Amino acid sequence: MFKIFGRESDKVEREFLEIEVTEPVDCLCDFTFNFYWQHKGEKLDPSWKIPGNDLTFGEVVEHLKNKGNIRINGDTGHRLASSVGVDLQYFGGTGRDIPVGDIYVEGDVDTRMGISMTRGSIYVKGKVNEPIGNLVEVKSGQNGYRQFRSITDLITNGPEGDKLLGSQFAGKRFIINDGTVQDTVGARLNADVDIIKQGNVDLSTGILMRKGSTRINGNAGKNTGALLNGGTIIIDGNTDDFTAIDMIKGTIIVNGDAGKFLAANKKKGIILAKNGSPIPPVDEKHLQSADQQLLISQGFNPSGFKKFE
Repeated sequence: MFKIFGRESDKVEREFLEIEVTEPVDCLCDFTFNFYWQHKGEKLDPSWKIPGNDLTFGEVVEHLKNKGNIRINGDTGHRLASSVGVDLQYFGGTGRDIPVGDIYVEGDVDTRMGISMTRGSIYVKGKVNEPIGNLVEVKSGQNGYRQFRSITDLITNGPEGDKLLGSQFAGKRFIINDGTVQDTVGARLNADVDIIKQGNVDLSTGILMRKGSTRINGNAGKNTGALLNGGTIIIDGNTDDFTAIDMIKGTIIVNGDAGKFLAANKKKGIILAKNGSPIPPVDEKHLQSADQQLLISQGFNPSGFKKFE
């Protein structure tokens, strides 16, 4: 273990926990433990030791929760740092964001780094495979590393002295034009801010959003608006299947095809799209005047749109 000073604003000494990997390991620093509630420990358990280490997956997560830093000596696999910064209710937490330590990777990182991540930074010395998660790059505070921060963190807590690369604030808009394909853009957003992403994205845009809007000027992947709990998601293109799955409330607009299995297990909320194959009891209906006005307010011609509820 080593000790370093973090950002000046931290004013605390942070301890590094070292992980040695000889081959890529999936789900390191994953606060969900590969969505434990779905597999009940069959795919990953917090008590399991990381291959080649005496450390367990759970000990690494607890170290980050205690604001300690992690250094991974080698390459990482998929889903590094999933939901980092979320005090997950499933594990007895509050469901809110919490301060965490940072993650340093001395090698390469495979796909889906930082999905649904809400706090902290990831520093990477090697290459990063796309899609990445709810992240944008900032000018690195550490020589030899690229630095990535959560989009939700930047919006909620501000840049905190970090210089944005490929994204910018413009009043209450956060514009991303970095040429990177991201997952989970706007995950858990709970602020009256508009995210505008130029280009295509992959999985779970706006997952668990509560407030604000996320607009994708391109196509989106599966599970767009999953568990949406408020706010607005706008896709100026098509989405893949399972759009609005488990949607609780809010608004989703798709200026194209919203895919198959649309609105599976939807509770409430508004879905407006030009095409889509909904799961009963959700059905296709004609637009009302309020729906037309909503589309016009977002810059769309209501002609050709349908309502799914």
